[in-house]
Amino acid sequence: MTSRTAFISRRALTLAAAAVLSGAAFVASAQQAVTLLNVSYDPTRELYTEFNAAFVKHWKAKTGQDVTIKQSHGGSGKQARAVIDGLEADVVTLALAGDVDAIHNNGGWIPADWQKRLPHNASPYTSTIVLVVRQGNPKGIKDWDDLIKPGISVITPNPKTSGGARWNYLAAWEFAKRKFGSEAQAKDFVGKLYANVPVLDSGARGSSITFAQRGQGDVFISWENEAHLLEKEFGGKVDIIYPSLSILAEPPVTVVDKNVDKKGTRAVATAYLEYLYTDEGQDIAGKNFYRPISEKFQAKYVKQLPKLKLFTIDEAFGGWSKAAKDHFADGGFFDQIYLKK
Repeated sequence: MTSRTAFISRRALTLAAAAVLSGAAFVASAQQAVTLLNVSYDPTRELYTEFNAAFVKHWKAKTGQDVTIKQSHGGSGKQARAVIDGLEADVVTLALAGDVDAIHNNGGWIPADWQKRLPHNASPYTSTIVLVVRQGNPKGIKDWDDLIKPGISVITPNPKTSGGARWNYLAAWEFAKRKFGSEAQAKDFVGKLYANVPVLDSGARGSSITFAQRGQGDVFISWENEAHLLEKEFGGKVDIIYPSLSILAEPPVTVVDKNVDKKGTRAVATAYLEYLYTDEGQDIAGKNFYRPISEKFQAKYVKQLPKLKLFTIDEAFGGWSKAAKDHFADGGFFDQIYLKK
């Protein structure tokens, strides 16, 4: 072999090695970056905007890995259906356990015992349902029974598509059952309430816009955090009314097993949800008007999230599965009530 031929061969080998190393570096870089999709319900936009930024910073510092988190928001029931139909969520953070159960029941995307994988039945924060009225409360609304009075226009979303709307409906039903003494009277009460509802938006944020921006309605039945956001955004134009009784809303979270295993994102997705339980995650929940499960942060935010008389879905309705079947399935109590309008 001539010296020139040897030189060319060595150069070719060097270039080939460089190309291999460059390709390996590119692959390593590609593997290092990861994208998560969080499919959530309507009023969590602000919460997860802040939380996502905190988690990305935390994860980068801990592992050196870059994470991009994408969000999808809508009515909780519609969001669950989208995941069932193939939306590749890494995690879901929905409004109620019944919607997450549907993701198991329709395709086995998650295991049946998904609520056992994280503390507090996989609900890292809670909320409740309150009433939002116009400034000065011109209609004198103080409690649930004021919502059935003639001439009161009530804004609430559709419980067929919105998790928040289901909490609203069940809170009103249980109030009436306790006050008037029977399911028949509760059904009559809720029927009168929905007779005062001029429009059913598909999600809680849509109803919030209908009430606050479009100026419809005298009272908006609202997630507590959404009510505080309206008060913050619209200043003195709205007031929050805490009813005498409300429901303990426990919005749950889970990884979507089939998707994270296919995409190779299980470790990051799991860490993302676990971070909701840390001090930083709990503090962010409180700042965004969700009720932390941590006693430390409950105490920190007690002035803006006061203690209330709350009942649970289990004690009042026998859990989400029974409540969904009795009230929201086709032909259930809601259809019986609303189709009569």
